[in-house]
Amino acid sequence: MTNIFKGSGVALVTPFNQDMQIDFDALASLVEYQIENGTDFLVVQGTTGESPTLTKAEKLDVLNEVIEINQGRCNIVYGIGGNNTAAVAESLADIPNGVDGILSVSPYYNKPIQKGIVAHYKIVADSTDLPIILYNVPGRTGSNVAPETTLELAEVKNIVAVKEASGNMEQIMQIIKYRPSGFGVLSGDDNLTMPLIAAGADGVISVVANAFPALFSTMVHSAMRGELDAAREVHYKLFDVTKMFFEQGNPGGVKAALAHMQLMDEYMRLPLFPVSDELRKRIEKETIAILG
Repeated sequence: MTNIFKGSGVALVTPFNQDMQIDFDALASLVEYQIENGTDFLVVQGTTGESPTLTKAEKLDVLNEVIEINQGRCNIVYGIGGNNTAAVAESLADIPNGVDGILSVSPYYNKPIQKGIVAHYKIVADSTDLPIILYNVPGRTGSNVAPETTLELAEVKNIVAVKEASGNMEQIMQIIKYRPSGFGVLSGDDNLTMPLIAAGADGVISVVANAFPALFSTMVHSAMRGELDAAREVHYKLFDVTKMFFEQGNPGGVKAALAHMQLMDEYMRLPLFPVSDELRKRIEKETIAILG
């Protein structure tokens, strides 16, 4: 199975009202904003979507809303992961039509050895016919998926790509060099996206593109065409705001920008908490400078 998830993917935030219920109107506006501004595929209920704070029913409600608004215009990836292999496999039975792939984070907290990670993903892959994107984010999971492990899993029929957020350029380039034909490598760090695509990566699953989809997709597509001068210009235009977005955790920073742009309110469910007034002012100032 060949990877179809290329270019500028966006890990959608989940908008909330003041009463902390999902704001479906804002979600619909966000999806349209992405599609109209060059986003290639949508990722629903990744970490950026605050998935740990949503119930299973709420996650499916968000997913179904995105499917309805999207109307087949972009590929949709749904986030399903966890540290209980049997539970993850069981949850794959409830995927509605309209989902094109699964993003599945490496098991967190219980820190399995590499053989455990391989066994986990093989069971997950055997539980669905959908293509699977591995997700390596050691800063959140507490363990790294070694490049040798990723390359072993790349031989599984429906494991088609990896979202790499280790921040380890040498590790990611090792995967790019030795991957089998058709296996995708996606950046999981916004500020590493341009150099990783220059090194041979296939795209990104981005946080920053929630707020700046047109600019981010321009950077990604320019880099993929080998137009590195043009890509570098946008990369550095977004460089400072990207750092700001992650300064006090995700998705607080990008939600502050989206609230300033009047696309949604800034609310997040605890234990996530809005950014400080000082950081919000810096984000707003940089957003104004970027958008002109």
